[in-house]
Amino acid sequence: MNYYNEIKEQLINNEVYKKVKDYSKNRNELETYYNVGKLIIEAQGGETRAKYGDSIIKEFSKKLVVEVGKKYNERTLRRIRQFYLFFKDENWSPMATRLTWSHYCEMLVLKDMNAIKYYFDICNMYNLSKRELRQKIKIKEYERLPIESKNKLQLKQEIKVNDLIKNPILIKNSYDYEKITEKMLKQLILEDIDNFLKELGSGFSYIENEYKIKIGDRYNYIDLLLYNIKYNCYVAVELKVTELKKEYIGQISTYMNYIDKNIKNVNQDKTIGIIICKKGNEFVMEYCSDGRIFETNFILN
Repeated sequence: MNYYNEIKEQLINNEVYKKVKDYSKNRNELETYYNVGKLIIEAQGGETRAKYGDSIIKEFSKKLVVEVGKKYNERTLRRIRQFYLFFKDENWSPMATRLTWSHYCEMLVLKDMNAIKYYFDICNMYNLSKRELRQKIKIKEYERLPIESKNKLQLKQEIKVNDLIKNPILIKNSYDYEKITEKMLKQLILEDIDNFLKELGSGFSYIENEYKIKIGDRYNYIDLLLYNIKYNCYVAVELKVTELKKEYIGQISTYMNYIDKNIKNVNQDKTIGIIICKKGNEFVMEYCSDGRIFETNFILN
């Protein structure tokens, strides 16, 4: 079999198809690259020898750049090969998604296959543009997930509301504050509330800040009250600019219990609590008995 001629023919057909079949050109392009990736592996002598077969890619790319188009350089052919290797053992097809080749090019620069799978899933779930995907990769969204959450994703276990909260979360420091108070932190969050909710995970919506509740004869104020639509529960958020302290856990536990008793209805799940601190204190969290309380750190960027 002449692998080069077969690869060249498929790529030329793809270029022609893109010009005349606009409605389905994306699917055809992905299918072409998948098949070409397979051919490249075969031309290199199989997967076990593929990493030693860069001379094949160099040889093919020199000809393809001249005979088909400049974009089919060595880097592109390596990505096409990686594209095939990623999907060949999966139960889902890249052609069955709305993602474009540009999406895959953003993901395929990553070394961690689990990270690629994560970004692939969220792109499909939220219909992300290439630009939105690039931003999530840039801020290392997957890398900031807790280890336990990554394990759940890999094992396809049930994901809970706090599993996708990043640690640390990124809060945009639009005023370049050097020293920050809780009031300043809250202001930064509220001015960029959409991104803050995305940092927490999926399904979060904003209700109110300084949410007033009355416990006994005293009024208390929850820094941020949110609701998670996906998991059908209230979320109490406390903002702290120091390390986590034991009394913070007692404080948010009180707020959670109040909401469960006085605000939530029988069809809603129990309230969860999030404490956002400047630094983590794993010792305290290790002995925190309420698994509904989640602690994360913040970074001003």
